[in-house]
Amino acid sequence: MILTYENRNTEISYERKKSIHVPPHLHDAIEMVFVTEGSVELGVGKELYHLEKGDFGIVFPNVIHHYQVFGSGRNRAIYLFANPTFFSSYIEELQSNCPRIPIIKKDNISPDIEYVINQLIKQEKYNGRLEKAYMQVILAHVFTDMEIIPRESSGKDDVIYNAVEYVAKNFRDEITLEKMAYELCVSKYVLSRMFAKTFHCNFSKYVNGIRLNYAQALLQDSKESIINIALDCGFESQRTFNRVFRERYKMTPREFRNRAMKLRAGEDGYD
Repeated sequence: MILTYENRNTEISYERKKSIHVPPHLHDAIEMVFVTEGSVELGVGKELYHLEKGDFGIVFPNVIHHYQVFGSGRNRAIYLFANPTFFSSYIEELQSNCPRIPIIKKDNISPDIEYVINQLIKQEKYNGRLEKAYMQVILAHVFTDMEIIPRESSGKDDVIYNAVEYVAKNFRDEITLEKMAYELCVSKYVLSRMFAKTFHCNFSKYVNGIRLNYAQALLQDSKESIINIALDCGFESQRTFNRVFRERYKMTPREFRNRAMKLRAGEDGYD
């Protein structure tokens, strides 16, 4: 299986577009699909789920998935992507769980989900607060209306799945490639090549990316000190945390927190 990793840095994006074949891939965003015309097949792991007009599907962060289109004619859908750090109250559940069946058929879908998706796609101007509220509605229904199970209960035996799940569960602790390889019964050289080929980065950078996602949520929605956040996310020191954070976001954690406070207060042009 050829697998690609997508790094999506935007908080929320959505578009109505033609459904096409998309090869197996994964990314750290929540991905949702709402079919508006025709049909599409959503593949999650080794299962393939058929979606028709009015059906809804969701893929949690770092879950391998793909799309196939078998139907002729017009096959279109609304595709939504959201960074899990935008929803701090759900971030741990999103990292450690997944839906047993990742779709909701039209007859069972809440009218709220269809309404919210249509309102999002109609927007002409970005409104961070409103979009966050809309997405919270969708996630509330996902966790209420879908059967959510621990990722390790989903029966996946692929080394990529196991590695992603291992990091998701252990990133707050001190983890090394050697330790993970030992616990997964895989050669560390196999894992090293997998991270380079699949995620286009080394093991350390991938783990730090997961830690930074968690740190974002804490910086935005908690009053914890920056040093406590750094340690809670698995960084060995605030100095390392600051360096890694700046490399990715081009600002310090304190600057990021101050910016988030201004956005929340409506001082940065989003209202």
